[in-house]
Amino acid sequence: MILNRVPPRRIALASVALLTVILAAGLAMSGLRPAAAQEQRECPVRVTLLQVNDVYQFAPVDGGARGGLARVLTLRKQIMSESPHTLFFLAGDTLSPSIESNTYKGKQMIEAWNAGGLDYATFGNHEFDFGPDVLRERMGESHFKWLAANVIDKKTGKLFADTPEFVVREFDGVKIGIFGILLQETLQTSRPGPDVEILDPCATAARVIPKIHAAGAQVIIALTHLSMGEDKRLARCSGVDLIIGGHEHTLLESMSGHAPIFKMTSDARELGRIDLNISKSTGKLESIDWQVIPVTDKIKDDAAFAPLNEKYGPLLKSLEQTVGRTEVELNIKSADVRTQETNMGDFIADAFRQAAGADVALVNGGSIRADTIIEPGILTKRDVLSILPYNNRVVKMQLTGAVIRAAFEHGVASIGVEAQPGRFPQVSGLRFEYDARRKPGARITSITINGKPLDDKRTYTLATTSYVALDAGDGYDMFRNAPLVTGPEQGLSETDILLKAIASAAAIGPQTDGRIKRVGTAKDQSSCN
Repeated sequence: MILNRVPPRRIALASVALLTVILAAGLAMSGLRPAAAQEQRECPVRVTLLQVNDVYQFAPVDGGARGGLARVLTLRKQIMSESPHTLFFLAGDTLSPSIESNTYKGKQMIEAWNAGGLDYATFGNHEFDFGPDVLRERMGESHFKWLAANVIDKKTGKLFADTPEFVVREFDGVKIGIFGILLQETLQTSRPGPDVEILDPCATAARVIPKIHAAGAQVIIALTHLSMGEDKRLARCSGVDLIIGGHEHTLLESMSGHAPIFKMTSDARELGRIDLNISKSTGKLESIDWQVIPVTDKIKDDAAFAPLNEKYGPLLKSLEQTVGRTEVELNIKSADVRTQETNMGDFIADAFRQAAGADVALVNGGSIRADTIIEPGILTKRDVLSILPYNNRVVKMQLTGAVIRAAFEHGVASIGVEAQPGRFPQVSGLRFEYDARRKPGARITSITINGKPLDDKRTYTLATTSYVALDAGDGYDMFRNAPLVTGPEQGLSETDILLKAIASAAAIGPQTDGRIKRVGTAKDQSSCN
């Protein structure tokens, strides 16, 4: 369920039966005891959890209107003044990708989280973008704890970088247990290396939760970086009391088993606040109150971030160089570039195809970042680098039509299963149609190139990034052994291609043209969570 900005709400945990009643307005549920009983019982212990996820830059975003960890720290201190039992969580993804991380490999984010008073973080898939050794370095610089109970170092058989399997925190005699979980597809979407293994979330929970109970905790929180479908499965199989999640970049709330699931969007555009009300006598969770707090330019920066702004300010200022203009809104929302044709997806794919001189081009939606709408007007170097921050090389391959068909089947296979699949293809030089109601692997109903049906036996050239072509990024294994016409040594970087395409016109104005057509809606999906 997608949230609007909401006032505080409460879930009463009187019984599992009551927890399954989800009202249309959200997760507001009734199940409170009679008033007389309420007055007689003791006051519960309140533990406040603050939540953000997928935060790639500590500075404000959206032209300065939203986000900014200096503002989040101001809010955190205000909340702690009236709720001293407060913990601050990051549900994964912060070391990459961003313009700053291309230079500092996430070091600037660790400094920001240290200044912001973060307590716990779980790994996101992008924590491994620079490889496992860089992640270990960043962990060594962290003043907070990383939690990932399902990430294993194959060499030692222990948890990666000796992260704790779980932690237990005690407040006024009540104990809560916390463990972290990372999505398994990180093995295909990032660069964890051959010595990292990521275990099944449910199998991991079955191993860890009895240990948490044995340590005296009755309230159990899973800090996750999973898709919503995976979070729901974890809730059902594990019996956790709460899931604090990330990954989708969409403001979400849901419920599965007896566990509420909360996710913010990205880049600290909002701060989630969750109040756990725990019985002091029994240690059991009685109710949950929660709200979504917008992080806006009306909130003052905390002074603790002044040294970071001074240290990294020159880099940020150098990126304000004008590189072009746009006459139209440019749609770079993650929820769109990973699920449908967008005008900026078309523009990027066209630029790749033209630069490489290929018949067609494929751009995995997960490589298009920024997660925003750029308004008409000036385009800066920062805008361009935010859109394509990885700076991969663009290569040209020779492929049969059959391989291209297999690639597009793969690209749409997870629609309806994942909320925002990074494999979703933005394209140029072809048009395709798929039926979302069909089983994955048999969804493509039409592919045409230059108005002619794709010939499975004919050879075509395709432009894409080295990440997709050579690393089989986002699971594009069918490209791995394809002959290269232009390799990464000769190919231009994706950033340079986009910069040149923007600068070549007085102003750009890309429009969608129906090159991607979907048959079947979300209601038609046969998959279930």
